[in-house]
Amino acid sequence: MRSLSGGQAAVKSLQTEKVKHVFGLIGSATMEMFDALYDARDIRFIGVHDERTGTHMADGYARASGQPGVIVAGQNGPGATNLVTGLAQAKAAFSPVISIAGSLSSEHVYRDAFQEVDQQSLFLPVTKKTWTVTRTKRIPEMFREAFRLAMTPRCGPVQLNLPRDILADVAEFPPFQSPREYRSQSVPNASPDAIRRAAEMLRSATRPVMVTGGGIKHSGGFEAALALAETLNMPIATAPGHGDAIPFGHRLNAGQMGPRGNPVASRLVKEADVILALGTRLGFNSTFYSYEHVNEQAKIIQIELEPTAIGRHFPVALGIWADAPSAAIQLSRALKDAYLLDEVTAWTERFVNHRTAYLDKRDEEAAMDVHPIQPSALYKTLRTVLPKNTAVTMDAGTLCLQATDALNYWTPRSLFTPLDFGLVGFSFACGLGVKLSRPECPVVSLMGDGGFGMTLSELSTAVDHHIHTVTVVMNNQCWGAEKAYQRDFFDGRYIGADVSSPPFDKVAELYGAAGYRVEAVEHIADAVETALNCGKPAVVDIAIDPNALYSFRRDSFTHRGG
Repeated sequence: MRSLSGGQAAVKSLQTEKVKHVFGLIGSATMEMFDALYDARDIRFIGVHDERTGTHMADGYARASGQPGVIVAGQNGPGATNLVTGLAQAKAAFSPVISIAGSLSSEHVYRDAFQEVDQQSLFLPVTKKTWTVTRTKRIPEMFREAFRLAMTPRCGPVQLNLPRDILADVAEFPPFQSPREYRSQSVPNASPDAIRRAAEMLRSATRPVMVTGGGIKHSGGFEAALALAETLNMPIATAPGHGDAIPFGHRLNAGQMGPRGNPVASRLVKEADVILALGTRLGFNSTFYSYEHVNEQAKIIQIELEPTAIGRHFPVALGIWADAPSAAIQLSRALKDAYLLDEVTAWTERFVNHRTAYLDKRDEEAAMDVHPIQPSALYKTLRTVLPKNTAVTMDAGTLCLQATDALNYWTPRSLFTPLDFGLVGFSFACGLGVKLSRPECPVVSLMGDGGFGMTLSELSTAVDHHIHTVTVVMNNQCWGAEKAYQRDFFDGRYIGADVSSPPFDKVAELYGAAGYRVEAVEHIADAVETALNCGKPAVVDIAIDPNALYSFRRDSFTHRGG
């Protein structure tokens, strides 16, 4: 037995889980925990300026590393409430974030005490589970449960509330259990009968397509997916936000499908006779839950690790509860001697030709000679300049939505977006977490000027901790998506649409980062390359045409006749 304070037990729990980075904002409610972190030389503490952005950092770290990201809000009340947006974002992305917040002393609960808020109720809708620790000696147990649940498929954020008195008290603790002693080490395989039935459907398909999502991307299972696709000569479309699930350079990769994808991948899913949904929900961003984006006559084989996702949005011909990469390997074995139908060869050859033509057209039609700068010119330049191992983070908003399928993702797990939560103000902070997870990779964060204005205080975090990312601010001086809707559906009756900002390049320099301003297409490449190699956090402020707007959610305004 070992005598520890609650704060020491909390930090010892993190060390037992092999946590290397903790993001947080100090506060009096958790001082015992921060004091214990002072002695934890194997954990690097990254002090942030806002609990929301700190949660985005933990989210980016978790998604990039495949390990839990940890955020500590040192103060109860306002410190805890600031976590909510970041946790809601992490939940939408199935990101394993361990969120820890100080909490009111137990004897003060329900007395309208200073900074009192019902944190247990507050976090329930935005986490997989929320706990408030009731006894000091149970801290290791609660931490084990938090890490286990966060990492159990489908992954997601959890919240631990630690009352002040629980952290301050001292208790006797037995040896701490390692993750190997209490976490599951295996994933379910598909049943032989399910594999046989799926193989029969795929063997007889004449227009097959695979749709991959987070189940392939986050598991690192792209090689298994590619092997299966190659066995059947089957095109692969990816769910929006998961365009990096399959390496860009593979001939069968169609890119992102659906209403926010590209026309080639989208057409495949609308014309396929068999759709193999491999580790994807076929959710909102992929389909808008509409047969406008999925062939209603197609047989859908859905393979998912989360059983409640199977057949949830579209009826399936066959639902298989299994780990997506493992099931892909099983299917490859079952189909290894499959005869390739002439119709499949023609279907895939036609796709490859369409894909090649689409990519050529994308380059040819980029407005390289137009002033002010058009988004297409920026994206073409980035395709040329960015190293193949670059990780890209994005916000929501019209410019980032256009960029999602306009860049090339050469390595899996290199695209990080808000996904279905559609959050503005995510990208820069997420990029800092991604960079800490992968210090050897360039990290480029795309944002609009509105979103960057929300989060630029974290420039000092980047500078203080030497987190050298490049933030490309696509500065169009407006809330682009909403202004497009006001233009297209409300007769140009603009209200609250325009954004006023300081010169972000100069702001970056004041923080101690590098700053670059670009107002002409021919200067983009030099600025981005210089930023990538400057040895500092960097901001490239690019003046984008304010009129280059696009209404992505036209379906939301069909009632207005648009």
